[in-house]
Amino acid sequence: MRRTRLRATLLALPALMGIVLTATTPAGAEPAGPPTAGSDRSPLEDEDAVRHVRIQMTGGAMLEKVVDAGIDVGHGLQRVPDGIEAEAVVTAGQVATLTAMGVRILGADEGFEWSHVADGGLRNTSARTAQATAQPANTATARIVRADWFTTKGQGFLYVEARTTEGQQTTPIVGMQLENDSGRGTEFGFARTMSRFVDSGQYMFHRNLFKLDTRPNKIRVTSSTGGVATGVVSDWLENAPPPLTSARGYKSDFIDGYKTPQQLFARAEEIARQYPDIAEIVYLPHETNGYQRKAQATIGGTGQSAVVVSSAAWGHEGGNDITVEFANQPGANLPLAVEVTGKAVRVLLATDAAGAATSTAAEVAAALQTQSQGLIDRAHPYRTNTGTGVVVPTATPVALTDFLDQKRVGAPEGEVPRGPATIPVLRIGKHRDGRNPGVLIQAQDHAREWVPATTTLETAERLVQNFKTDPETKRIVRNTDIFLILSNNPDGANYSFYNFASQRRNMTNHCPDANADPARRNSWGVDLNRNYRVGSGHDGYAGASTSCVSDTFQGPEKLSEPESKNVIWLVEKYSNIKFMMSVHSNGGQLFWQPGAYIADGRITTPRPPLGDEAFYWQSAARILSQVKAHRETVVTPQNVGGSSDVLYSSAGNVREDLYHTYGIYSFGWEVGGSIYNPATGNWQGGSFQPPWVGDPALVSGHAETMEYANGIMEMFRVAADWGKDKKKPSSTLVPGGGTYVRPVDVRFETSEPATIYYTTDGSRPTLESPRYQATEFREPGQVFRVTETTTFKWFSVDTAGNIERNYDPTKNDSRDNYRSATVTIKK
Repeated sequence: MRRTRLRATLLALPALMGIVLTATTPAGAEPAGPPTAGSDRSPLEDEDAVRHVRIQMTGGAMLEKVVDAGIDVGHGLQRVPDGIEAEAVVTAGQVATLTAMGVRILGADEGFEWSHVADGGLRNTSARTAQATAQPANTATARIVRADWFTTKGQGFLYVEARTTEGQQTTPIVGMQLENDSGRGTEFGFARTMSRFVDSGQYMFHRNLFKLDTRPNKIRVTSSTGGVATGVVSDWLENAPPPLTSARGYKSDFIDGYKTPQQLFARAEEIARQYPDIAEIVYLPHETNGYQRKAQATIGGTGQSAVVVSSAAWGHEGGNDITVEFANQPGANLPLAVEVTGKAVRVLLATDAAGAATSTAAEVAAALQTQSQGLIDRAHPYRTNTGTGVVVPTATPVALTDFLDQKRVGAPEGEVPRGPATIPVLRIGKHRDGRNPGVLIQAQDHAREWVPATTTLETAERLVQNFKTDPETKRIVRNTDIFLILSNNPDGANYSFYNFASQRRNMTNHCPDANADPARRNSWGVDLNRNYRVGSGHDGYAGASTSCVSDTFQGPEKLSEPESKNVIWLVEKYSNIKFMMSVHSNGGQLFWQPGAYIADGRITTPRPPLGDEAFYWQSAARILSQVKAHRETVVTPQNVGGSSDVLYSSAGNVREDLYHTYGIYSFGWEVGGSIYNPATGNWQGGSFQPPWVGDPALVSGHAETMEYANGIMEMFRVAADWGKDKKKPSSTLVPGGGTYVRPVDVRFETSEPATIYYTTDGSRPTLESPRYQATEFREPGQVFRVTETTTFKWFSVDTAGNIERNYDPTKNDSRDNYRSATVTIKK
């Protein structure tokens, strides 16, 4: 079902709740002075060398300020009881900026860790367990959201989320206590205080993750106001079926290292030539901006005397051959003049009555733009300066450069092609005619994330090289239509490989003069995953920046970038695409909608219906079980769900647009992340570019590629099963119709993930009727308190579109075979 109606409703929200995102300029180095005698190149003018630090912020509001300040906040975000911790890629100047904002720079041994030691009860509250358990009337004030048991590397863990209806209360802060038994029939014990989490000023829930050597059967949570709830513990990713790689003769492990976009695209085209019966290339229509830059230099001094000069031609097309010289003229009262000889530009500085140079930076910049015979198309004073300073003559001509001729140590050999790139999509399927559900895998929106590209290529290799010999692979290829974008950001990826490893965005420079000097070159570009239309920063949603030097810069307008336009073109051309996964690193999360919210009031984009939410969770369990089967890597339940709930608000992300506009089940995947290290007893974080070969049990690009390829292969199986699903769902009202002597609580249950449409006013249910909803986000379906005789009429629709009992909600005729139950309350 398409969701254009949802999108129309969604886009109307910001008109009432608009937020202005203020752009601020990050700290940066002053331009270098004039080159030394004999120099024939412009100095590299780099900002301070970057380094990775872990920071702690007070919450979502501070995170927003940090992002707007141009700080590169990585994907290692973790909600902690007193704020948010994150990894940041910063310069020394930006460390000072963070400190001034009140952000705490954490030491090597600092940071939040879940407590594994029982603390005996609630801290900072007056509640006592004995009193709380004696007040069953208050149980409604405490609810268990989920209780999951999992094992990894020989260690057991229990993860619990619980919510109190009074969680928003801050005076006093409402706390919750967690206890668990030690198996069926044992007593509760091991009291722990749960951590309270607040995001954007709104209470989310209490939660805990802690080690246990014995699997509990039940848990009990107690709020400080007396509410008590008990619940049964479920298994998370336990007893996963063996992965495809375990089949006899199955071929895998094709990737031998990180791959540049050229290597990825060449292999995709080779696969299409080798396996024409099941593979082809679809070329996306919008060329990228290209791995190219204008040649530049900052010349004439520092501060108010500095002039930023940019060539009209791209560096590789002649801009790098231009030289600019500022020269004194002998004589008095001489005007400013510009001489051009071939690619040599010579600025003759004006003089006063005493013969001293008088030309200011602003004057020289204006002369270069109008008198350089088209060689210079952009010249301006440095950053926000007005250019009132008198420029300094250069000792020798300064050569402009695009700074793209620097080869980083360890980068692959070979010249990087300049100019715009055409992105190929590798399409794999026996029947590529729209009959089968399409699955789009999009890798490397963010340039520095190298593992997603190798993971996606590994899945391609497994599909084509096992098609003839492995029955399950043959089933996938025969029953799905797979589209693989191996690198959606080839320009930025090349820049990450060859110039600046931490590059996140593409290479399109939208910066005005204040940020257009070459020392800012590592800060240009658009975050492609903030450039889409739904829940956009342009409409007031949080998590995208208006600053062109921010790593979450949303672009000047929605879909401003060719890379994002290509994705929309693809899903509109191939309307059979029903599933999508955008693969990122390195947070260790799997998420879906909602992906963004308006910060004031934490107003999220529309949450999926309960049936879609259940389908997402069911699919996630299948996908992540196959990841775990490789080397016991567990993506924990706290990192699964709506991305704005488990990660942060990311305005204008691709998942939101594809789900709400086109009805595509759209996942976001942060591969990598934390892995439990049994040697230390702690969870160890990952990185964007982990060593390809490392400790096979911990951080390794090769191991991450293999295990997450398992997960993508399982997503193909999810889609294949979905496409063949013709079974009608069934649903019931629990405890059901009948006569009751007092008010009764009822709820709906379904045989599979399905959306229920119901009425209680006697009318027949339709697709416009109320939908059965969750009690609260991340919780099961709502409970109806029936206080007087009520008739429920309903039907269910599963995610494949099958309707219970073949009921047709669009027709009003005698075959109204919807479900019905009457709850009679005997007065």
